[in-house]
Amino acid sequence: MTGGGGEDVPAPRRRPLTVLPLVALIFYDVSGGPFGIEDSVRAGGGALLPLLGFLILPVLWSLPEALITAELASAFPTNAGYVAWVSAAFGPTVAFLVGFSKWASGTLDNALYPVLFLDYLRSSGLALAPPIRSLAVLGLTTALTYLNFRGLHLVGLSALFLTAFSLSPFVALTVLAIPKIRPSRWLAVNPKAIHPRGYFNSMFWNLNYWDKASTLAGEVDEPRKTFPKAVFGAVALVVGAYLIPLLAGTGALPSETAAEWTDGFFSEVGQRIGGPWLRVWIQAAAAMSNMGLFEAEMSSDSFQLLGMAEMGMIPAIFARRSRHGTPTYSILCSATGVVVLSFMSFQEIIELLNFLYGLGMLAVFAAFVKLRFKDPDLPRPYRIPLGSVGAAVMCVPPVLLIGTVMCLASATTIVVNIIVLAVGVAMYFGVERLKRSGLVEFLTPVPSDSFHGSSSDDDVEDVRAVLLPAAVPPAQEEEVASKAE
Repeated sequence: MTGGGGEDVPAPRRRPLTVLPLVALIFYDVSGGPFGIEDSVRAGGGALLPLLGFLILPVLWSLPEALITAELASAFPTNAGYVAWVSAAFGPTVAFLVGFSKWASGTLDNALYPVLFLDYLRSSGLALAPPIRSLAVLGLTTALTYLNFRGLHLVGLSALFLTAFSLSPFVALTVLAIPKIRPSRWLAVNPKAIHPRGYFNSMFWNLNYWDKASTLAGEVDEPRKTFPKAVFGAVALVVGAYLIPLLAGTGALPSETAAEWTDGFFSEVGQRIGGPWLRVWIQAAAAMSNMGLFEAEMSSDSFQLLGMAEMGMIPAIFARRSRHGTPTYSILCSATGVVVLSFMSFQEIIELLNFLYGLGMLAVFAAFVKLRFKDPDLPRPYRIPLGSVGAAVMCVPPVLLIGTVMCLASATTIVVNIIVLAVGVAMYFGVERLKRSGLVEFLTPVPSDSFHGSSSDDDVEDVRAVLLPAAVPPAQEEEVASKAE
């Protein structure tokens, strides 16, 4: 094992992300607009439950996850993101499994977007025969992957444009809907039509992935200041992007239309409220939104692999950057996973990735609480204004929500997730054997055998010493270096 890898590659051009592009990337990591929330109306038996869900769950679920991301991303501004947090708390074995499960859930999530893009084109009358459709998915994935390869700064600017375009038709929809809104329609609920599994999976999927942006922390300009600002800006944008169109659509249409609210129904809402021109505008915005979702997810997944390679968890080849500053082989690996998984159906993907993502988030919440209690003096440029006990209590509602989603999962989903975790365990031991063989190059790993167990304050400093030598205060450099040795 060496600390090298890629000496023959010229210094890449790296342009750091600033606040607004990072807000747009977080927005697409989590949301991308109100596309996909329509099924919550049908599964919720009317407008009341989804409206309450998008009012309450951001406070109980999204805000705690966003706050934890802001605190720990400022403490560990590295591309390893949540993998570094879990490693500092529980060691590299657990961190590897969390990294693998989250990368797998992200790749599953990303497999949706080229397919959904073509689905929106089909609803506009551009249907493709199955063989051509498969080639179109491959071509679209290749084109979007190339944009990701060309640089994160370019992806961030593209996300800004796509955010503005994707939300623009809903400004028109809301204005046109105002005269037709009947507030009593917001209270509609049919208990017999409620589908708990579909409702909770829809809500959970549309409000998760806040921590994904942490894998871009190493590419952010002044991450200790920029990250908290971007996270809180994205929270406001996501909640507004869901609630305002949902209030307009459910308030303007009769309550009896609840059963019609399935994926893509917002285009029909546009047709009924504004006419064909608004329908086409919403369909175009939905198609472009899927491009933004793909780009943001691909960036997070590939830079996560880069961060894991920098920690010595996976081969050094995944840390090699192109001349554009992007992780070439990490991008190729993520793109291959997307193509392989793109044959699955929408509902299959949603349920599987929710379960996988929930497992990873349980480890993240546990790491956050453990670091608060075991290492209260860890430098945290942004700190949630709660004591350790209050921070632990804050994690209870999202943990209960994860438990609810998992309890509602089908037997098939549980079995598949057990298989995925078994594959992750096998890959961990396979990677460890590769390290010992010396056949594959690895970067210098986190320097503490004690990580294969409980953490201590010294373990946390070890992680920071390896990943963030520039982040340690000068007065502590000599002490941290001696601990790492």
